[in-house]
Amino acid sequence: MNIGDLNFSSENLIPAIIQDYYTKQVLTLAFMNRESLEISIKEGYTCFYSRSRKKLWRKGEESGNVQRIVNIKSDCDADSLIIEVIKQGPACHKGGESCFNDILYQTEEKSDFSINSLYKKLLTRKQDLPHGSYTSYLFEKGLDKILKKVGEECTEVVIAAKNPNKSELIYELSDLLYHALVLMVETKVAPQEILDELESRSNSGKTSDDT
Repeated sequence: MNIGDLNFSSENLIPAIIQDYYTKQVLTLAFMNRESLEISIKEGYTCFYSRSRKKLWRKGEESGNVQRIVNIKSDCDADSLIIEVIKQGPACHKGGESCFNDILYQTEEKSDFSINSLYKKLLTRKQDLPHGSYTSYLFEKGLDKILKKVGEECTEVVIAAKNPNKSELIYELSDLLYHALVLMVETKVAPQEILDELESRSNSGKTSDDT
Protein backbone atom coordinates (compact mmCIF):
# COMPACT_ATOMS: atom_id res chain seq x y z
CA MET A 1 0.00 0.00 0.00
CA ASN A 2 1.07 3.60 -0.61
CA ILE A 3 -0.41 7.06 -0.02
CA GLY A 4 -2.17 6.94 -3.37
CA ASP A 5 -4.27 3.99 -2.17
CA LEU A 6 -5.72 5.93 0.76
CA ASN A 7 -9.23 7.39 0.69
CA PHE A 8 -9.01 10.98 1.88
CA SER A 9 -12.21 12.87 2.70
CA SER A 10 -13.70 15.55 0.47
CA GLU A 11 -11.61 18.00 2.51
CA ASN A 12 -8.47 15.98 1.68
CA LEU A 13 -8.17 14.77 5.28
CA ILE A 14 -7.75 11.40 6.93
CA PRO A 15 -8.12 10.69 10.69
CA ALA A 16 -5.02 9.33 12.42
CA ILE A 17 -5.17 7.52 15.76
CA ILE A 18 -1.85 7.99 17.55
CA GLN A 19 -0.89 5.05 19.77
CA ASP A 20 2.02 4.50 22.15
CA TYR A 21 4.23 1.81 20.61
CA TYR A 22 5.16 0.32 23.99
CA THR A 23 1.99 0.52 26.05
CA LYS A 24 -0.55 0.52 23.17
CA GLN A 25 -2.31 3.41 24.93
CA VAL A 26 -4.28 5.62 22.55
CA LEU A 27 -2.65 9.04 22.81
CA THR A 28 -4.69 11.28 20.55
CA LEU A 29 -6.83 11.54 17.44
CA ALA A 30 -5.56 13.98 14.85
CA PHE A 31 -6.03 14.66 11.15
CA MET A 32 -3.59 14.55 8.28
CA ASN A 33 -3.76 15.71 4.71
CA ARG A 34 -1.63 14.25 1.97
CA GLU A 35 1.18 16.75 2.57
CA SER A 36 1.40 16.24 6.32
CA LEU A 37 1.41 12.46 5.85
CA GLU A 38 4.22 12.73 3.31
CA ILE A 39 6.19 14.92 5.74
CA SER A 40 5.57 12.44 8.57
CA ILE A 41 6.90 9.55 6.50
CA LYS A 42 9.88 11.52 5.19
CA GLU A 43 10.94 12.95 8.57
CA GLY A 44 9.89 10.01 10.76
CA TYR A 45 7.97 12.25 13.18
CA THR A 46 4.25 13.06 13.31
CA CYS A 47 3.05 16.07 11.37
CA PHE A 48 -0.65 16.93 11.33
CA TYR A 49 -3.11 19.31 9.71
CA SER A 50 -4.93 21.68 12.05
CA ARG A 51 -8.56 22.07 10.99
CA SER A 52 -9.04 25.13 13.20
CA ARG A 53 -5.89 26.95 12.09
CA LYS A 54 -5.98 25.46 8.59
CA LYS A 55 -2.26 24.81 8.54
CA LEU A 56 0.30 22.07 9.02
CA TRP A 57 1.83 21.56 12.45
CA ARG A 58 4.58 19.26 13.58
CA LYS A 59 3.86 17.65 16.95
CA GLY A 60 6.29 19.08 19.51
CA GLU A 61 7.43 22.04 17.40
CA GLU A 62 6.73 24.33 20.36
CA SER A 63 6.57 21.99 23.39
CA GLY A 64 9.39 19.66 22.37
CA ASN A 65 7.07 16.67 22.94
CA VAL A 66 7.81 14.99 19.64
CA GLN A 67 6.53 11.59 18.51
CA ARG A 68 8.91 9.32 16.57
CA ILE A 69 6.98 7.07 14.20
CA VAL A 70 7.45 3.31 14.42
CA ASN A 71 4.80 2.28 11.91
CA ILE A 72 1.69 3.51 10.09
CA LYS A 73 -1.24 1.18 9.35
CA SER A 74 -4.41 1.76 7.37
CA ASP A 75 -7.78 0.24 8.17
CA CYS A 76 -9.57 -2.12 5.74
CA ASP A 77 -11.37 0.76 4.00
CA ALA A 78 -8.18 2.79 3.68
CA ASP A 79 -9.89 5.83 5.17
CA SER A 80 -8.26 6.02 8.62
CA LEU A 81 -4.81 5.40 10.09
CA ILE A 82 -3.21 4.05 13.24
CA ILE A 83 0.26 5.46 13.88
CA GLU A 84 2.39 3.83 16.56
CA VAL A 85 4.94 6.20 18.04
CA ILE A 86 7.64 6.48 20.65
CA LYS A 87 6.74 9.68 22.38
CA GLN A 88 8.93 12.19 24.14
CA GLY A 89 6.89 13.88 26.84
CA PRO A 90 3.10 14.17 27.22
CA ALA A 91 0.91 13.69 24.16
CA CYS A 92 -1.85 16.07 25.27
CA HIS A 93 -1.43 19.85 25.00
CA LYS A 94 -2.91 20.06 28.52
CA GLY A 95 -0.02 18.04 29.92
CA GLY A 96 -1.57 14.58 30.09
CA GLU A 97 0.10 11.43 28.81
CA SER A 98 -2.96 10.92 26.61
CA CYS A 99 -5.76 13.15 25.37
CA PHE A 100 -8.23 10.45 26.41
CA ASN A 101 -8.61 10.77 30.18
CA ASP A 102 -12.23 11.70 30.91
CA ILE A 103 -14.32 8.57 31.50
CA LEU A 104 -17.81 8.74 30.01
CA TYR A 105 -18.72 5.14 30.91
CA GLN A 106 -16.90 2.22 32.48
CA THR A 107 -18.20 -1.19 33.44
CA GLU A 108 -17.68 -2.18 37.05
CA GLU A 109 -16.20 -5.49 35.89
CA LYS A 110 -13.02 -3.97 34.47
CA SER A 111 -10.75 -1.09 35.43
CA ASP A 112 -8.04 0.81 33.61
CA PHE A 113 -5.10 -1.33 34.70
CA SER A 114 -1.70 -2.05 33.19
CA ILE A 115 1.86 -2.83 34.23
CA ASN A 116 2.71 0.83 33.67
CA SER A 117 -0.18 2.04 35.83
CA LEU A 118 0.88 -0.33 38.63
CA TYR A 119 4.49 0.86 38.31
CA LYS A 120 3.34 4.47 38.62
CA LYS A 121 1.26 3.55 41.68
CA LEU A 122 4.33 1.98 43.28
CA LEU A 123 6.33 5.13 42.52
CA THR A 124 3.70 7.12 44.42
CA ARG A 125 3.83 4.63 47.31
CA LYS A 126 7.59 5.06 47.56
CA GLN A 127 7.24 8.83 47.61
CA ASP A 128 4.34 9.06 50.08
CA LEU A 129 4.96 5.92 52.20
CA PRO A 130 1.34 5.72 53.47
CA HIS A 131 1.03 4.12 56.91
CA GLY A 132 -0.14 0.51 56.94
CA SER A 133 0.80 -0.19 53.33
CA TYR A 134 2.77 -3.39 52.65
CA THR A 135 4.51 -1.63 49.77
CA SER A 136 5.55 1.18 52.12
CA TYR A 137 6.91 -1.46 54.49
CA LEU A 138 9.10 -2.92 51.73
CA PHE A 139 10.48 0.47 50.72
CA GLU A 140 11.14 1.43 54.35
CA LYS A 141 13.06 -1.83 54.93
CA GLY A 142 15.15 -1.22 51.83
CA LEU A 143 16.86 -3.18 49.09
CA ASP A 144 17.92 -6.23 51.13
CA LYS A 145 14.33 -6.91 52.23
CA ILE A 146 13.01 -6.44 48.69
CA LEU A 147 15.64 -8.82 47.29
CA LYS A 148 14.77 -11.41 49.93
CA LYS A 149 11.11 -11.26 48.95
CA VAL A 150 11.95 -11.57 45.23
CA GLY A 151 14.00 -14.68 46.03
CA GLU A 152 11.20 -16.16 48.12
CA GLU A 153 8.64 -15.54 45.39
CA CYS A 154 10.89 -17.20 42.79
CA THR A 155 10.88 -20.33 44.95
CA GLU A 156 7.10 -20.16 45.33
CA VAL A 157 6.71 -19.94 41.55
CA VAL A 158 8.89 -23.02 41.05
CA ILE A 159 6.85 -25.00 43.58
CA ALA A 160 3.54 -23.87 42.07
CA ALA A 161 4.70 -24.77 38.55
CA LYS A 162 5.38 -28.34 39.69
CA ASN A 163 1.81 -28.69 40.94
CA PRO A 164 -1.12 -29.26 38.54
CA ASN A 165 -2.92 -26.12 39.68
CA LYS A 166 -2.98 -23.24 37.22
CA SER A 167 -4.71 -20.80 39.59
CA GLU A 168 -1.95 -21.30 42.17
CA LEU A 169 0.72 -20.64 39.55
CA ILE A 170 -1.06 -17.48 38.41
CA TYR A 171 -1.23 -16.32 42.03
CA GLU A 172 2.47 -16.92 42.65
CA LEU A 173 3.54 -15.38 39.35
CA SER A 174 1.50 -12.30 40.27
CA ASP A 175 3.35 -12.10 43.59
CA LEU A 176 6.68 -12.40 41.78
CA LEU A 177 5.80 -9.73 39.23
CA TYR A 178 4.62 -7.36 41.96
CA HIS A 179 7.84 -7.75 43.96
CA ALA A 180 9.91 -7.42 40.76
CA LEU A 181 8.17 -4.11 40.07
CA VAL A 182 8.91 -2.96 43.63
CA LEU A 183 12.57 -3.83 42.97
CA MET A 184 12.45 -1.86 39.70
CA VAL A 185 11.11 1.21 41.49
CA GLU A 186 13.74 0.87 44.22
CA THR A 187 16.56 0.59 41.66
CA LYS A 188 15.09 3.17 39.23
CA VAL A 189 14.50 0.73 36.37
CA ALA A 190 11.48 1.67 34.24
CA PRO A 191 9.25 -0.90 32.44
CA GLN A 192 10.14 0.68 29.11
CA GLU A 193 13.82 -0.05 29.70
CA ILE A 194 12.98 -3.74 30.08
CA LEU A 195 10.93 -3.64 26.89
CA ASP A 196 13.78 -1.90 25.08
CA GLU A 197 16.17 -4.66 26.13
CA LEU A 198 13.78 -7.42 25.08
CA GLU A 199 13.11 -5.69 21.76
CA SER A 200 16.85 -5.36 21.15
CA ARG A 201 17.31 -9.09 21.77
CA SER A 202 14.38 -9.95 19.53
CA ASN A 203 15.62 -7.78 16.67
CA SER A 204 19.11 -9.25 16.90
CA GLY A 205 17.80 -12.80 17.06
CA LYS A 206 19.25 -13.11 20.55
CA THR A 207 17.15 -14.89 23.18
CA SER A 208 17.45 -14.84 26.95
CA ASP A 209 19.06 -18.28 26.74
CA ASP A 210 21.91 -16.80 24.69
CA THR A 211 22.92 -14.28 27.36
